[in-house]
Amino acid sequence: MADTMRGVYTNLTEIRRKVFGEVAKIAYEGGDDQAKKLDELPYKIIPGDVATYRESVFLERAIVGERIRLTLGLPLRGVDRPEQLSDGLAEAAKPETYYQPPLINIIKFACNACEDNVYRVTNMCQGCLAHPCREICPKGAISFVDKKAYIDQEKCIHCGQCARVCPYHAILHKERPCSSACGMKAIGSDEHGRAQIDYDKCVSCGQCLINCPFGAIADKSQIFQVIQAINAGEEVIAAVAPAFVGQFGGKGNVGKLREAFRQLGFSGVEEVALGADLCTIQEADDFLNEVPDKLPFMGTSCCPAWSVMAKKEFPKYTNCISMALTPMTLTARMIRTQRPNAKIVFVGPCAAKKLEAMRKSVRSEVDFVLTFEEMAGMMETKQIDYLSLADDNKSDFDVASADGRGFAVAGGVATAVVNAIHRRYPDREVNIVNSEGLENCRKMMRDAVRGKYPGYLLEGMACPGGCVAGAGTLQAINRSAAAVKRYAKRSPHVNATENAYRVLIPALTEEGGVDTVVEETFEAQRPVAEE
Repeated sequence: MADTMRGVYTNLTEIRRKVFGEVAKIAYEGGDDQAKKLDELPYKIIPGDVATYRESVFLERAIVGERIRLTLGLPLRGVDRPEQLSDGLAEAAKPETYYQPPLINIIKFACNACEDNVYRVTNMCQGCLAHPCREICPKGAISFVDKKAYIDQEKCIHCGQCARVCPYHAILHKERPCSSACGMKAIGSDEHGRAQIDYDKCVSCGQCLINCPFGAIADKSQIFQVIQAINAGEEVIAAVAPAFVGQFGGKGNVGKLREAFRQLGFSGVEEVALGADLCTIQEADDFLNEVPDKLPFMGTSCCPAWSVMAKKEFPKYTNCISMALTPMTLTARMIRTQRPNAKIVFVGPCAAKKLEAMRKSVRSEVDFVLTFEEMAGMMETKQIDYLSLADDNKSDFDVASADGRGFAVAGGVATAVVNAIHRRYPDREVNIVNSEGLENCRKMMRDAVRGKYPGYLLEGMACPGGCVAGAGTLQAINRSAAAVKRYAKRSPHVNATENAYRVLIPALTEEGGVDTVVEETFEAQRPVAEE
C-alpha cells in the first residue's frame, strides 16, 4: 500500500508532535513535580469540553494519555483497572532505561475496527443488464436486490473477480490500512474486530503506524531518557542517519543541524554515512570472498527489518545475508574509540533501529534511538526554528562518500557495494537486484533461493523508497530522495574506498557477525507477560 499521508501535516501529525514536544518540555524542566505535570498533560493537549477529532473529548484525552506513556517508553495501561498516567515514571526517568517490549503498540480504543479484505458494492452500481459480477462469481455470492448488486459475505471467498469485471468499478475492495501496509502479514483482528499484532511475525518496520489514519498505532520513544542523560551532564553524541537531509527544511544545512543539536543539549554530531562507507567495504569484501564459490547469492545487511525477515522466513539461507555490521553500529563503535564514555544517540528515520539497538550485541554500542519526528518534537519545545539558525555554509560532514550518503535511498546500498568492488576489480561483473517493501523483498528472496539470481547481490529495503520512507520521517518521500541525492554530490569523496577510516574496519569488527540476530530481535519485541 502506498503511503499517501507522508509529508502532509494532518491532525495526527499535530497530536504526535504535541505529545513529543510536551513530554520533552517536562523532561528538560525536571523537578519533583514531573508526575503531576504528566497526569495533567492530556488536559493541556486536549483543552476544553468539546471534542475536536473524535466523538468524545474524554476519548481524545484517553488516547493522548496512552501516547504520552509510549513516549515515556512505558507500556499501555490496562482499561480494566485503575492506573495513573505517570505510574512507572520513576523507572522511566533513569537515563539508562530502555523501553519495555513490545515496541509497536495498538491503542485498542483508538482503533476503528476497519473491515479487512471485504468486497462491498457501492452506490456506483447501475444495475446493468449484463450482470458480469454475478456471472463470474464462482460461489454464487452475488444477487440483485432492488436492481443493485448485493454480495453475501458468508459465501464470498474474496477472490476479487467481481470487482475486476464490473464496468462501473462499483465494487470496492476494503482493506484495513495498517494490515495492507504490513509486509509481514502480522496484523489480524481480535474478537472485537480491532487490529492485533502477531509479534512473532512483526519486525517493527513501522509501516502500520504511519498508514493508520486513526492514529491507533504508535511506537515507544526514548525522548525522556535522552533528555535525562543530557540533564545529568553526560556527554551525549548524536549519530545522524543519511536520510536527515531536508527533514527539517533546507538543503543539507549541516551547520544548522549542528546548531540545532547544540541547542538541544547534545555534545556533538556525527554522520552515520561514515559507518555506511565502512559497511560498504565490508560487504564488498564479503561478496568477493564468498559469492558464488561459497554462497549462491548475498543480501545486504543494513536494513534490520529486511534482514530479520529474510533470516526468519528462509532459515536455510541465513548465511546468505551479509554479516557485515550496520552503519549505525559501525558509527557508534567509531565514536567510542574517541569518546569511550559518551552516550550515543542514533537519530534517523527508522522504527526498526530501535529494535536493533535492543539486541545484546548492539546494546553496548548504541544507548538511545530517536526518529526525526521525535527530534522535531524536541526542537518545538525549545522553540528552535531550523531554517533561521546560523549556518556559515562551510560547516559540513567532510568524511563520508557520496555512495555512503546514498544509502538512504532505495538502490543506494547495492550501488555503493558494486562501486567499491569495481574500484578493485574494474572488470568484475556484479549483477544486482533490489526490492522495496517487505512483501516485495520476500518475493525477491523466494526467487533467489529458487535459483533466479545466481551470484547476485540482493538489496532489501523494508520501506518503499528506502530509508527516506521510514516511519520516523517528516517529508514527502520523493522530495527527501531528491534532497539526499543532491547532498551526496557535495561530498569530496565519490566512493566508500576513499574513506580514510577504512583502516579501522578490522578493529571495529573483530567480534564478527551476529548469529543470534533473529531470536534477539523477536525476543525484544514480544510483550512482557503480566504477573
